Amino acid sequence: MESGARGEKPSELTSLRFSRPGSPFYGATGSRPVKKAPAPAPHKTVSAGRAYGAVAVLCYVNLLLYTDWFIVAGVLQDITAYFDISDSNAGLLQTVFICCFLVAAPLFGYLGDRYSRKAIMVAGIVLWSGVTLGSSFITESYYWLFFLTRGLVGAGEASFSTIAPTIIGDLFVKDKRTRILGVFYVFIPAGSGLGYILGSSVAQATGDWRWALTITPGMAALALVLLILVVPDPVRGAADQVGGQSAAKTPWCDDVKSLCKNLIFGSLTVVTGILGVISGAEVARRYKKINPKADPLICAGGMLASSPCLFIAIVVAQRSILTAYIFIGLGELLLSLNWAIVADILLYVVTPTRRSTAAALQTMVGHLLGDAGSPYLIGIISDTIQDGRRDSQLRSFLSLEYSFMVCMFIGVLGGGCFLATSLYVEEDRKKAQYFIEGAAEKGCLRAGDDRSKCDVPEG
Repeated sequence: MESGARGEKPSELTSLRFSRPGSPFYGATGSRPVKKAPAPAPHKTVSAGRAYGAVAVLCYVNLLLYTDWFIVAGVLQDITAYFDISDSNAGLLQTVFICCFLVAAPLFGYLGDRYSRKAIMVAGIVLWSGVTLGSSFITESYYWLFFLTRGLVGAGEASFSTIAPTIIGDLFVKDKRTRILGVFYVFIPAGSGLGYILGSSVAQATGDWRWALTITPGMAALALVLLILVVPDPVRGAADQVGGQSAAKTPWCDDVKSLCKNLIFGSLTVVTGILGVISGAEVARRYKKINPKADPLICAGGMLASSPCLFIAIVVAQRSILTAYIFIGLGELLLSLNWAIVADILLYVVTPTRRSTAAALQTMVGHLLGDAGSPYLIGIISDTIQDGRRDSQLRSFLSLEYSFMVCMFIGVLGGGCFLATSLYVEEDRKKAQYFIEGAAEKGCLRAGDDRSKCDVPEG
């Protein structure tokens, strides 16, 4: 808790209650007076060298985890043919994976707040890597067992995804923590794209898709050794100097109730995201009947309309948090319109034999230009605005407010790109369809077909 916060007037504190975590009036603790914390218990500090070494190991494991996550997508056609399952059952593989991941995440969150985080991550890596390796030996008649293994892999990978960021949070603080987390999350799109590439490449090189499932378990063995030797298990809150582990031991139900008071933005994102995706898909389905350029036009409209909503939310946030939430929700709703539509565009302008690669590139580029680098960019702008000025909660709030203005211009730029896409999407769709029809006649669209005879022009 900063000493500067105690000297502010009540009215000033009220206007800043949402500006920064750590404030005595922030979020779930806003309605209660803050009791003086006991003196922090002495604990061992982690050297800077070891802290950065731990980050390198965690980034490697994060890359490995998302590579394993998406490697199945790179060989999905081969899996479908091997087990002789329908497209719906093939899609169910990802559903099973995600559902088990979501169910296991709260469990590992509970354990991670109370027991050794390092041990939990080690156990999780052993689980998902061992199950992945074992799934490569499953025969054709046991497709249900392959579904089960994907669920177990999802549960195992949830252990690392929920705990690793908290380790970084206890090794670094403030701007340095933001930069490190930005680097850490860069490996999500990198691993996702690498999974597609490795899966399809290994399957093509060996002639058997099951070899693709042996790559990440081998790399996981190195990850285990590095995790055990290099990554520390710091005291919770050590970097923030808030005491030892005993201060955090509270009933899990109380933790959830307290966090629910701080999750308004998350709940808003979930609701508007679901509504936006469903609405976008339905509007596109209907509008395409009268305009073949409907998809990019809807995406452009959503991007362009979301920018003023974001601007209003930023401007009024200090005066009326309720108004800010309303416009944030509207902006997120408009942004979510394009999720399903963009995926649909990718599918109908790319030939089936190249869709996995196209999806990998789209995922990688989208994350690299979006959530991978944007937090770091926003942080740099905020630091530049604050540079040389008196440090205060109000200055911190205003600098972040101004730095978020960049997002509006990016939204307008994205809308312009979609408008440009509308000029070419119809022609690109016809070219892809022409190639598909010609290739189908020559029998070179199935997995394993000789594509050297596919001399159909692609335009």
